Order: sequence, then structure tokens, then C-alpha cells
Amino acid sequence: MSNRHPIIAVTGSSGAGTTTVMKSFAHIFRREKITAQVIEGDSFHRFNRVEMREKVRAADHGEGPQISHFGPESNLLADLANTFATYGKTGSGQVRRYVHDATESKELGCEPGTFTPWKDMGPSDVLFYEGLHGGYVGPEANVAEHVDLLVGVVPIINLEWIQKLHRDQTLRGYSQQAVVETILRRMPDYVNHICPQFSRTHVNFQRVPTVDTSNPFIAADIPSADESMVIIRFANPKGIDFPYLLSMLDDSWMSRPNNIVVPGGKMGLAMQLILTPLILRLMDRKRRA
Repeated sequence: MSNRHPIIAVTGSSGAGTTTVMKSFAHIFRREKITAQVIEGDSFHRFNRVEMREKVRAADHGEGPQISHFGPESNLLADLANTFATYGKTGSGQVRRYVHDATESKELGCEPGTFTPWKDMGPSDVLFYEGLHGGYVGPEANVAEHVDLLVGVVPIINLEWIQKLHRDQTLRGYSQQAVVETILRRMPDYVNHICPQFSRTHVNFQRVPTVDTSNPFIAADIPSADESMVIIRFANPKGIDFPYLLSMLDDSWMSRPNNIVVPGGKMGLAMQLILTPLILRLMDRKRRA
């Protein structure tokens, strides 16, 4: 952790909805005039798209162990931890981008499924990471120890699958069978490497649908925000003004001393109310340092 050069990480699996959290952070950064150096978790994948497909094909034919983007074998987790450590000490480091599609290819000048060259970071007030491994701890690396504010985004598993199925089929053109095979392939890594991170987060946002999602593979659409509740869990509730939050978030209540439940449509507002003071606290520590 670093007072001079704070690091914020949002961690959640594919299809969890971390993009929504990113937008909330972007609003806060803009409003508070904070310059953030953004790191996408995909940029620390070990293999490009073609290489990863070959690794998966080989594993499916018994030519090697199963592999997924959730596991350490396919990610540069030691490099990620070193990037965090370097930024925490110096406020600098190197960053690259993973090119997801043709639109990004035109913008970044690299083929889809490849990486841009590494380049030096620009001046920033804070490092902001969004991806799969912001709270990872394992033999390869301890990423979590460098993070000053760790936020988890973790819908219940059926909702997560529905969101992934719709995104990968609609936006990326995959068949349902291909998406289901990916989900099954990733399950051991999800259990062993993704879930443990949510025990290390400072704040967790978990969306729970209030409609039937018992069979996510036949869901015609994604449950809307108004068809869900959000459970917000604080690792350390000390200093959290729960009466203020309850007064600002209509129809919310506390389910445990460190849990507050809010209507799904209020998730964005809840993030603004909760995360803004935490970020400003980091900025105050930075100024004092």
C-alpha cells in the first residue's frame, strides 16, 4: 500500500458487471478532478487470442492441463504485482492494452486479440485497475498487498452466467454451446482463484435478482436493475455512516452490522455515496504524504 501513490482495484469475473463500477469511478474522478492511470486486467494476460485458443485446444485433446483466463497459468500475475509495487513507490511504471475487437483495433493500431507495445505511464494521482485479479494472492504473487482500496463486484452465480451468455452471444458472436464450455472450463479456477479474492475486498457489491434465474441458460433477457437488490458488504464498518446511507437510499436496510441492502436501481447512487469519501480519504493521505 502507498500513501503517496494510491492504488484502487475493482475485481470481478467475466460478466460480473465491473464496467458499471468503472463508470461510477469515472464520474467520481471527473467530479473531484482526479487523474487516474487506468490498467485493464486483460492487458496482463500471458497469451494473445490465437495462442490461448491453441492452449485450450491442446488441453481439450489431453495434451496439457486445463487452462483458463481465471487461473495464474494464463496471466502475468508477478508482473502485475510488480507494476503495482513500482507505482506505489514511484508513481510510474509501464502499461499496455489488450485489443478486444475491430473498433479498438482501429483506435490502437494493432490486430484484434493482440497487445499494444508496453509504454510508460503518464502523470497521475491514482492507479485504477479493473479486471480478474486485483485481489489475487498465491505462490506466484501477492497482488492484494499493494492495493489501497479493493472493490469486489460479484453477482450471484446464475446472474453472472446470464450476463456472460448475453454479452458473449450478442456482442462477440459466440454460440451458447461455446459460452457454456467456457464457463465449465473456468469453474475450477473460479473456485480456487476468483472467489477467495472477495474475502479480501474492502467493499463488495453483490447484485441479487428478484426474478427466477434458476435456469440461466434459457433466460430471454438479463434481469433489470429494478428487478434486483444489491447487497453491499464492508470488511470494516468502522467509520461508515450507515444512518446517512439509509436516509439517502430509499427502501434500503441493514441485514447485518456490516451489510446494507439497496434496490438495484440505486446501485449507482450507492457507489457514489460510499466510494467518494473513501477515495477522498486516499487523496487526503496523498496530500499529507
